[in-house]
Amino acid sequence: MSLVSETPAAPSAEALAHFEAEFAFQTDCWDVNNAITTDQKDFVLLDVRSHEAHAAGHVPTALSLPHGKIIAGKLADYPPETLFVVYCAGPHCNGAARAAIRLARLGRPVKVMPGGITGWLDEGFELARAPAHA
Repeated sequence: MSLVSETPAAPSAEALAHFEAEFAFQTDCWDVNNAITTDQKDFVLLDVRSHEAHAAGHVPTALSLPHGKIIAGKLADYPPETLFVVYCAGPHCNGAARAAIRLARLGRPVKVMPGGITGWLDEGFELARAPAHA
């Protein structure tokens, strides 16, 4: 028996609930790019890395708001129902999760783009270089 099958898979109903729920917490680079390029962007995209990292290259339309700077005052111009999508450097970085926690504590809807910059580049998408701050 392999380590893969040593622990049995969850029953189908539990697996379905689990995998459907994931979409409430995250989105992927392709879906974000599609929303941007088809003018269907109905969320605020936040690059939660440093302002310097954002200036060096970021996902187009992303605003720079480092995760440690996410406070109610920075979000005051956004209606309470505004969906925020956050990303950081990539799968080796927990900045997006930290940002999601801060936004959720402030009562804001949030999803994480888990691939971050690494995933964006892996998909073959271009980075923008002009700085923008939230």
